[in-house]
Amino acid sequence: MNEADLKQINEKIRARMDELERQAQAGKDAQSVVELDQQSIGRLSRMDALQNQAMAKAHQVNRDLEFRRLLAALKRIESQEYGFCEDCGEPIPNGRLELDLAATRCVSCASG
Repeated sequence: MNEADLKQINEKIRARMDELERQAQAGKDAQSVVELDQQSIGRLSRMDALQNQAMAKAHQVNRDLEFRRLLAALKRIESQEYGFCEDCGEPIPNGRLELDLAATRCVSCASG
């Protein structure tokens, strides 16, 4: 992987991290406390609101995990370890890295 490829990957990672931050900001309202107001919403509506809140929190956990993986990928780029399997040391195929920018293992090690 040459310097131009790494620069392009770095830009893609940073763009994805920005997108995750925007999604987190947009999802903050959905994660807020569901108020108990029997006047305006019924029991089933409150249950729906609680379920939506739980789903929003689960999505945020997934975003946080992806953000940390992408941050680790940036650190691997800086240390010139990006694109190499952490188990066997072989290069990770570009196709795999395109699908998952934060991949740390080659196909054989990941499936084994």
